[in-house]
Amino acid sequence: MILPLVGIVVLALLGMPLFCTLAAIGLFGLHNGDVPISNVITDVYSFAGDKADTISTIPMFCFMGYLMAASKTAQRLIRAAEAMVGWIPGGLAVMTVWVCAFFTTFTGASGVTIVAVGGLILPALEKARYPKRLALGVVSGSGSVGLLFPPALPLIVYGIVFGIAASARRTAENPIEFDIDRFLFAGVVPGLLLVVLLSIYCIGAGIYYKTPRARFHLWKLLAFPLCPPIGIIWGLIVDKEFRRAVWSLLPELLVPVVVLGPLMSGLASLFESAALCALYVFAIEVFLYKDIKIGRQLLNISRESMTLVGAIFMKIVGATILYAYFVDAQIPDELFKWLGNHFHSTWSFLLMMNLVLLVVGCLMDIFSAIVVIAPLLVPAVTTYHIDPYHLGVIFLLNLEIGYLLPPAGLNLFIAAFRFRRPITELYRAVVPFILIMFLTLMVVTYVPKLTVVPPAPERAPAADVVPAPAPPVAP
Repeated sequence: MILPLVGIVVLALLGMPLFCTLAAIGLFGLHNGDVPISNVITDVYSFAGDKADTISTIPMFCFMGYLMAASKTAQRLIRAAEAMVGWIPGGLAVMTVWVCAFFTTFTGASGVTIVAVGGLILPALEKARYPKRLALGVVSGSGSVGLLFPPALPLIVYGIVFGIAASARRTAENPIEFDIDRFLFAGVVPGLLLVVLLSIYCIGAGIYYKTPRARFHLWKLLAFPLCPPIGIIWGLIVDKEFRRAVWSLLPELLVPVVVLGPLMSGLASLFESAALCALYVFAIEVFLYKDIKIGRQLLNISRESMTLVGAIFMKIVGATILYAYFVDAQIPDELFKWLGNHFHSTWSFLLMMNLVLLVVGCLMDIFSAIVVIAPLLVPAVTTYHIDPYHLGVIFLLNLEIGYLLPPAGLNLFIAAFRFRRPITELYRAVVPFILIMFLTLMVVTYVPKLTVVPPAPERAPAADVVPAPAPPVAP
């Protein structure tokens, strides 16, 4: 039994795709456990109902993100944000944090944000006489900010993978309630806390380095941060440049409304909201802005986005097979039995989990980490009485930080390649951002009330449910 597993590990080290490795280990374990493999394959491809609707949103959100990345959305965001916050100390750095958060929310991949937004903002920061280390740290450190906001792709993938694993372990004695539509909103408050703390650091750095500022107007003070609605309306009336910037960006600013409005109001499911949003983004980028040309450019965008979709789907399939083996071998139960003997309290378990996930986030891409690790955490919901939505937010926030952790954080390599800087220079530049994100992680971990989800939909009481009539008995 050991030799085939060693062979699989060797093939993985030689470059065998991750989904093949996961599926191979799972199938081999199931075969040796005398579990019919046909049953597992049937389970993998029998997604139906809400599960199928949720999985179907991945291609649409992915296509939408690639459309926005290929268009001039980043330039329009920078122009509007600079007009609003350029007057405060470190305003250009604050603008970078917020623009990256908005952009990453829809592209779903922080590497895309560094390439698309960083290439525009880094020269502007250096031209404004920001210290090189600060400028490089702001652009690189903000790349993963935004992954907690809906409809970021990691939120959806985590919801699917964790939901599948939770449903496999759900019993009458051990119910695990997890609704992906509710989970999409769980990271909003923690995400805003992270963005605000990073903005405060940028303002402090701007004061310390005496960075240049744009001209001050009273409406800008109201717009950021005292009273945004009144300040923005006032600015639209009196400031021609701000009015032009917002007007040019308005269709793209409405994208969150198009996604979340129907979902929150109950007028549409997640699948319907995703379809509407993808159609909306396609229409504005192709026909309104005309940034995307119908033809080879659109075909290239479609191919690249669907390549990512295919990789995610294959990882989900591989992880589902592997988790079927884990359940058959009772690995999650044995793991948490061992943890229960060594970590007796919830806070100690969460601390240990954070340390492990930081290492995982540093060594693996976010989608691989989700499909491999997330299913193993399902028993934590009942063993340590952790809210599953809170657990998901902690999980994703750890992976955000892992993008920046030396020596192998993915964003460090992307930024070093994009800006042609030594990676050791990136290590030093992102230290303040790692510390702030870690502080946010500790607050979010031990203040579960920050994880806010909409109330569960009302269900009819059992007494009100009319049983279906029994089928007639044949004579």
